[in-house]
Amino acid sequence: MTTEGIEGVYLETHNWGRAAGFFRTLGFEVEFSTDHGSGVLRNGDGPYLVLSEIPEGREPRVQILLKVADADAFHPDPAVDVVTPFEDTHYGAKEMTVRDPDGRLWSLQAPAKG
Repeated sequence: MTTEGIEGVYLETHNWGRAAGFFRTLGFEVEFSTDHGSGVLRNGDGPYLVLSEIPEGREPRVQILLKVADADAFHPDPAVDVVTPFEDTHYGAKEMTVRDPDGRLWSLQAPAKG
């Protein structure tokens, strides 16, 4: 089994309101937001965008989220550097982190079974 392409993009920001406003001007709509500076935005049927506010002293990062249909059935090629195996998350998904040959981290996300 392989991934099913890009599911979403995780973006850290120093200002949730300004960042969400910026993406709204580009056609995204806030699907939901939390009371602690994070939320999900969508633009049509494309990948979703997760915005998360971080403290001013931290460098914002970007992470691309790849979709996996079934965590139990996914077995990466031995050449893939698995940093963390699939684990349950606080947001209702299973997440695996892998490292590409240039050292970038990629998040693979699958639905949590419930």
